[in-house]
Amino acid sequence: MREVLLLCWRDTGHPQGGGSERYLEQVGAHLAARGVRVTLRTARYAGAPKREHSAGVEISRGGGRYTVYPRALAAIALGRLGIGPLGHLRPDAVIDTQNGIPFFARAVAGAPVTVLVHHGHREQWPVAGKLVGRIGWWVESRLSPRAHRRNQYLTVSLPSAEELAGLGVDRHRVAVVRNGAQPIPAEVGSGSAATRTAHPSIVVLSRLVPHKQIEDALEVLAVLRRRIPEVRLDVVGDGWWAENLAKHAATLGIADAVTFHGHVSEQRKHELLAQSWVHVLPSRKEGWGLAVIEAAQHGVPTVGYRSSRGLTDSIIDGVTGVLVEDVDGLADAVETLLLDHETRTVLGEKARVRSNEFSWAQCADGVYEVLASSVAGTYRSGLIAPEPSAAETADDEGHRAAS
Repeated sequence: MREVLLLCWRDTGHPQGGGSERYLEQVGAHLAARGVRVTLRTARYAGAPKREHSAGVEISRGGGRYTVYPRALAAIALGRLGIGPLGHLRPDAVIDTQNGIPFFARAVAGAPVTVLVHHGHREQWPVAGKLVGRIGWWVESRLSPRAHRRNQYLTVSLPSAEELAGLGVDRHRVAVVRNGAQPIPAEVGSGSAATRTAHPSIVVLSRLVPHKQIEDALEVLAVLRRRIPEVRLDVVGDGWWAENLAKHAATLGIADAVTFHGHVSEQRKHELLAQSWVHVLPSRKEGWGLAVIEAAQHGVPTVGYRSSRGLTDSIIDGVTGVLVEDVDGLADAVETLLLDHETRTVLGEKARVRSNEFSWAQCADGVYEVLASSVAGTYRSGLIAPEPSAAETADDEGHRAAS
């Protein structure tokens, strides 16, 4: 495999870029390090050049929120004729990232297409408006599975694979390659008793958009302050919903106990994780939950919703974190962990052990296997991953002993 084209509606430099964009760029960088020529086609945004090289990946930008799709298809089609920004491109494989809507690259690519889906967007489409939401969900749930009925699918968690199967995608065409994680920056010590805040502290690491439901973390803080007056919350991340969250914190009377850090550097992100006691991820929907693993690197357990689906894969319930059903359960679980040092430490250390399983190099190796099989005309399915971690093995043994 000599050349790969990656399609995604955003890159990590985009103001609304997040974990799904990081997945693709990290995979691209590691493929490039293996000698594969990698091109990423994505949208353009304020301050971004049309062309850029980053970590061995050539980035080509064009179009905006909606026009990125037709502009990319046109660029691919013209590129096959040797014209335009992709005129040099002769990919052996294409990854078409479906963030709700795919590019439908199979119509023009002239190469095997793998559809990358982090999770379904049924719960998020209403934010786009009634009409757009209905059209978007129809495209995602009906048109795309039919249009890609002979294509390889790639997703990031077992629950997301189940979700695709529920939409009619054949299981034997769905491969699962979990997210990787960057090593902790050398300048930052791994979380320990020495790095934790003196006061009980909660951290949320997330994009600030409606479906992440950061309001629930604020509600939890408002409840806990009545029982643990010194508790504080750090919200790490940015997004177009940030102003609404700040107003909600003020309405709840907890503005003095919340710090909205906005977008921070990688080093600062890890510093904030290292000082925290508990990580909360109250998202309505997650494909995997990269923030869970990043918190785990510092021995910080995560509390999140079972209904988010993806967190049932990134969190081993009762072993590396806690899964709950609603905001009341969220408050109860966070309070228990803040007050119970032993339980918090045990979960955090098991989470730290498990975090060692995930690296972007391993993730890229898995994606490479999927793409190579696609080029060879065969499908991959199921979990493509290294051996289970000690935390997972201990959990499995516990379940066997209980049964």
